[in-house]
Amino acid sequence: MTTQSYPSPYSKIALQVLTAFVGGFILFIAAIIAWTLGYQLVNAGRVFPGVSVAGVDLSGMSPVDASLTLNQQLAFPYTGQILLSDGDTLWLVSPAELGMVFDASASAQSAYDVGRTGGLFGAFSAQLDARRSGQQADAVVILDQNVAYAYLQGIAAEIDQPPIEANLEIQGTEVIAQPGQIGRYLNVDSTLIALSNQLETFRDGEVHLFVDEIQPQLLDVSSQAESARQILSAPLRLTLPGANQQDPGPWLFDVQVVANMLVVQKTNSDNGSNLEVALDPNILDDVLLSIAQEVDRPAENARFIFNDETRQLDILRPSVTGRVVDMDASKVVIHDQILAGAHEIPVQVVSDEPQITDAANAQNLGITELVHAETSYFYGSSAERIQNITTAALAFHGVLIAPGETFSMASVLGDISLENGYAEALIIYGGRTIKGVGGGVCQVSTTLFRTAFFAGMPIEERHSHAYRVYYYEQNAGGGREAALVGLDATVYIPLVDFKFTNDTPNWLLMETYPDGPTRKLTWKFYSTSDGRSVDWTTTGPQNIVEAPEPLFQVSDELNLGEIRQVDWAADGADVSVQRSVFRDGGVLFQDAFNTHYEPWQAICEYGDGTDDPEKKAKKEGLCQ
Repeated sequence: MTTQSYPSPYSKIALQVLTAFVGGFILFIAAIIAWTLGYQLVNAGRVFPGVSVAGVDLSGMSPVDASLTLNQQLAFPYTGQILLSDGDTLWLVSPAELGMVFDASASAQSAYDVGRTGGLFGAFSAQLDARRSGQQADAVVILDQNVAYAYLQGIAAEIDQPPIEANLEIQGTEVIAQPGQIGRYLNVDSTLIALSNQLETFRDGEVHLFVDEIQPQLLDVSSQAESARQILSAPLRLTLPGANQQDPGPWLFDVQVVANMLVVQKTNSDNGSNLEVALDPNILDDVLLSIAQEVDRPAENARFIFNDETRQLDILRPSVTGRVVDMDASKVVIHDQILAGAHEIPVQVVSDEPQITDAANAQNLGITELVHAETSYFYGSSAERIQNITTAALAFHGVLIAPGETFSMASVLGDISLENGYAEALIIYGGRTIKGVGGGVCQVSTTLFRTAFFAGMPIEERHSHAYRVYYYEQNAGGGREAALVGLDATVYIPLVDFKFTNDTPNWLLMETYPDGPTRKLTWKFYSTSDGRSVDWTTTGPQNIVEAPEPLFQVSDELNLGEIRQVDWAADGADVSVQRSVFRDGGVLFQDAFNTHYEPWQAICEYGDGTDDPEKKAKKEGLCQ
């Protein structure tokens, strides 16, 4: 049995609707095509109705007529006005001056192309829009970039200014502050883009210039200027903390001096650069060094003498706590306080404690016995020479030398001057024996040299005299002793020094006993013997060269018939002293002291006109 199906009545209806839609769409497209082609045919060779350029209606015109019309009606490049502005500063310029050229032909072609491009629907839409509400075609503008750039560069010459850093100067006592200035530069490229956009509108308008601002590193220094004025508002007064009437200071610096000390310096940090008002560190160093010369005093150990009966130390002079100007701390405090407005500022001082105080005792210092003593003689010395020997020798009385310390005579002698108790006596200077302050001090250095030599101490620095001096060869009886030749030592502080080292584990106490009436000086070393002994030999004077004949010369200081001897004859010689220091059965060290003495001429001076000065000198026992 065969089954036959029939179409649904709904399917038929859908098919009919689809057929009608397709047919309608085809008719719609056909209508658009017919309109578009017909509209173009009707307006063939002419601008479509409703099309304009820069407000000029070009409807129905051929491109040529449209170009002529635009040229006639659009004089904007010459009559237009562009206002360039930078704040309150204005420049009024025509587009033509900026290099604007209007291309009428290309603009007419642009109008003609409206409704003829963009495909079927685009052309139809443009035609319809132009007919209904009008259509603006692009005005073709040519901007000569070189002309516009040159014009803007001219404006840049008026605008551009580099940033100016703030500045601070101190002229005399006057503080002069100049504020900084922000730098401004015309951004020609950005301005050129904005200018082009305005010109394309074919309308007058304002163009704001693009100006880049550059901040200076320092814009304002008013606070620094105020700080400088505050510093210079009163003199600077530096004081010594806890000062008494005997202490130096205060030190006053007037405003002009302070102004000369001030500097303005640039500083850099993570936050940028800045200006700082400060005291010149070099000048401040000089100021503090000068103050330190007045303030600083070294610590002084207590001085003792050894009591041979109790075997203890008797106090001779109490210890003294020293003080030292703390340069670094003082600079920081002065800098900080003067910037804070202070005008009276304390100098920072630290204490310098002595090694040996009054409470020291012999056992703790290892001072238990006399380890060596030496005596020298100075028969025939003048009262002035004796005074100098006594003054210099007593400077060492009770001085302690630490274990391992290299002792310098210069560290104790200090300034040899009339103010310090010395007198004028004969000294050797510049190849001559002349009168000078401190003559006789070498008796002290010679005695110390011999004490250290025979105590077995290492000699670090020793200088002999230029010629043999009778005082340093005297024995207890007043005669000359050949064995003492080459055992002298001269000092001329600060150029020539005598030094030796206490190479023992114990402190060394020195005692000095000058005896003017008996013309002798005794030097004692107290410590604890480590068993060392000294063996020495001397060649005695060798290669002896006789002194030159005496010299007689006139002196303005002497009257007629007066004569005096100012230098004494001495034979030249060489001498070598060998020393061996023993301890615990072996040689601890050996050294040698080789000395060369120049032959020395006796010199006599006489008053002008004195008859036969040589005969007179011989009669008086001079210059023999």
